[in-house]
Amino acid sequence: MTVQNIIYSFLSILFTLPSFGQNQLTATVSTTDGPLEFATIVLDETMIVQTNSEGLFTFDDVKNGHHDIEISFIGYKTVNKHFDLPSTKMVEIVLESDLLVFDQVVVTGTKTFKRQTKSAVIVNVVDSKTLDNVQACNLSEGLKFQPGLRVETDCQTCNYTQLRMNGLAGGYSQILINGRPIFSPLTGLYGLEQIPVNMIDKIEVIRGGGSSLYGSSAIGGTVNVLTKIPTINSSSINTLYQNINNGANDFMLNANSTLVATNKKSGISLFLNRRVREAYDHNEDNFSEIPEIKNTSIGMSSFILPAKNQKIEISLSNLNEFRYGGELTDKPAHFALQSEERNHNVWMASADYQINFNNNKSNFIAYTAWQNTARDHYTGIVPDEADEIAYANHFLAPPYGTSLTKTIQGGIQLNHNLTSFLGGSNVLTFGSEYLVDDTFDEIGSYNYLIDQVTKNFGAFAQSDWEVLPSLNLLSGVRIDNHNLMDRMVLSPRLSLLYKYGENTQMRASYGTGFRAPQAFDTDLHIAFAGGGVSRVQLSDDLKEETSQSFSASLNYDKPTEHWVAGFTIEGFYTQLNDAFTLVPIGEDDFGELFEKRNNQGAVVKGSTIELRANYDRKIQIESGITIQSSQFENQVQYIDEVEGIRDFIRTPNIYGFANLSLNPNKKLSGNINFIYTGSMIVPHFAGAPNQSIDEIITTSPFSELSTKVGYKLPFISNTNLEIFGGAKNIFNSYQKTFDIGKNRDSNFVFGPSQPRTFFIGVKWSS
Repeated sequence: MTVQNIIYSFLSILFTLPSFGQNQLTATVSTTDGPLEFATIVLDETMIVQTNSEGLFTFDDVKNGHHDIEISFIGYKTVNKHFDLPSTKMVEIVLESDLLVFDQVVVTGTKTFKRQTKSAVIVNVVDSKTLDNVQACNLSEGLKFQPGLRVETDCQTCNYTQLRMNGLAGGYSQILINGRPIFSPLTGLYGLEQIPVNMIDKIEVIRGGGSSLYGSSAIGGTVNVLTKIPTINSSSINTLYQNINNGANDFMLNANSTLVATNKKSGISLFLNRRVREAYDHNEDNFSEIPEIKNTSIGMSSFILPAKNQKIEISLSNLNEFRYGGELTDKPAHFALQSEERNHNVWMASADYQINFNNNKSNFIAYTAWQNTARDHYTGIVPDEADEIAYANHFLAPPYGTSLTKTIQGGIQLNHNLTSFLGGSNVLTFGSEYLVDDTFDEIGSYNYLIDQVTKNFGAFAQSDWEVLPSLNLLSGVRIDNHNLMDRMVLSPRLSLLYKYGENTQMRASYGTGFRAPQAFDTDLHIAFAGGGVSRVQLSDDLKEETSQSFSASLNYDKPTEHWVAGFTIEGFYTQLNDAFTLVPIGEDDFGELFEKRNNQGAVVKGSTIELRANYDRKIQIESGITIQSSQFENQVQYIDEVEGIRDFIRTPNIYGFANLSLNPNKKLSGNINFIYTGSMIVPHFAGAPNQSIDEIITTSPFSELSTKVGYKLPFISNTNLEIFGGAKNIFNSYQKTFDIGKNRDSNFVFGPSQPRTFFIGVKWSS
């Protein structure tokens, strides 16, 4: 007996109950244009399946009795049918065009397939169409157009980025690739820019502690990047040229191809991205504000259906990037007066196996994921020639470094649908996973070393109980055993969904979370300040940081004949205990030293308002604004001899976006988008000619207005050629107070990621 048969037999014994009177049910799905391929069908809220090229799907071995079936396809109205077997054995469905889809199928909120309006946890979605509309080049640019999210640039020299969710810094957010936490601390420095947009199918976002199901670092929320999956045969090539404020050129080439077997039992999607961007110097001091990039990414994702009830998914990608920022020179990095140079080689892979049984009421998933990052890097300043010893030592032993990070995860998950549970239905989920992260980062010349292996075993259980058609209770608990903590951590979560009529959902959630005492992405960044470099070390007695999060929301969407409009109002409150803070502990021969310590409690609270509307799928607007406060209980001193503050640094109290898409016909498209960032508090260290004192400043608010216009031309049969162009940050709202020279404070950066940028491109698709 094979391992597959043993697993199948064991799980069937656990969950299969005797059933008599089995039938075959056939469903056909079509539109006014004919049969609809890849329509989604859900029988009794169990496994999600899809129609074939004839719009057909057959369910085998369906028990006699009452059943519910749901049929959906993006761009069409969802249909729900009720029927009884054996009286009904054939279901014919004709889908009508939908005005706007606010109710996609999502997976991140519960680790199971769920419609947005039926999920007790709010899951926001950024799809590939939105990414295309705003002309996002990578993951970081796409995340800007989500309520409660803010992507910031944190280094004037290398431009590393981090994502802030509900006011919390990057280390509080869990970034997943296809549901797996393989976004390592080292990848977190530049990974948001390294993941190309044509690799992404959609992005699912959960704000707040309701995402504690995913373990450590999910306090602020979770971002799940879902890569493109094979659905239909297609190909596309996209070329883009950008001119950055008449100071630098940026070229990009994207290519995608998808092939699906005629029997629909296998498929593969391939992507290729090549980007070459010149360094950009905004203040004309011969030091870059935007680094040079040469990036090549390639990858694939595929599926195989070895049997009707089994599926195997495999993905593999390689991201290779050269990045240089600092003095603009053709010399090797250590001859530049100040510079950072990075050579990344990142491999990511994952494999999932799923088997469905018990009339599709149960399924078992086994998965593994892996990431390996190798980085050669340089971070240095040439000392003044007057300091003869330091000047000579710099060239004898320049501060080149090596980084190696390996992340491996493996896990299993079991889902079972109890169709009759205390008057309702309940989907039970059980699982466990093991995650190992090995981080090594060394610069011998600075006596700098981070060599840390973290191991975490997690187990989780969840109940997704539909108490009534209008009431859903999601409850669960996760337990984590982390090698850097003295105790196991229990993280419960509870979410309640109440549906008032067809258009209104009210939600309330509570969850706890933790961050282990390990090195995060920001700890691995070496910054320039005061003529030297600043580094972070971990306190010997550092312990975990814990949190409690509460949220409540009201969601309303009203459809009419031509309009769909809606809003979401959400309030959130997060209490941090033993919060991590950086404390200045003095200087050494190389520069400033900071230590990460447990400090005190902190509270992050606020509200987010989302507005959205669509007219006949020709005009669509989405917008969101967050008003919040993030404060420690007592003052925190970020700079010696400068009075401490309670507010979180780099955290504006108001920020938001608006995105207007126009599609008057099938050929013409347009987009106008807007990002607003309120004032924030930013430390500024002395050292540059323009900055003589250490201080903490309050920035002015800024905004970015961008636009894009595209026009499709018919090309060869069944292909299109689109010509597009536009401008980003039209009014050039770029930071005007950058430090100058080699002794600049590279962390004193807070404005938009780029100045006014014009772009033009051509896209061919079939």
